[in-house]
Amino acid sequence: QMQLVESGGGLVQAGGSLRLSCAASGRAISTYAMGWFRQVPGKEREFVAAISRSGVRRYYADSVKGRFTISRDNSKNTVYLQMNSLKPEDTAVNYCAATGQKNGGDYYYADEYDYWGQGTQVTVSS
Repeated sequence: QMQLVESGGGLVQAGGSLRLSCAASGRAISTYAMGWFRQVPGKEREFVAAISRSGVRRYYADSVKGRFTISRDNSKNTVYLQMNSLKPEDTAVNYCAATGQKNGGDYYYADEYDYWGQGTQVTVSS
């Protein structure tokens, strides 16, 4: 089993930045692709970003491309999401997830992920 714990969420003004961290335990993340998803009440969980095992390939939702950056440090068993130029519509609970899938095309789908964190709230005020 893998446990994932997100941190770094909070309240920020529009245009500001936050850096989310996802610390894993129980298993090494080096054998997993990692992703970030977000969810607002009444809506389905949506893909934000994903990163391959090696960190070479990165994938982003169109809504965050150019503003968010996903990265990983396998030596620290941690994944990060740097969020810049935040907008009120970025307000959501953000979840970290790990998948054993090897096909990058699978990284966009929540059902393909094996492990999830408990989430961290990001609130962007206008």
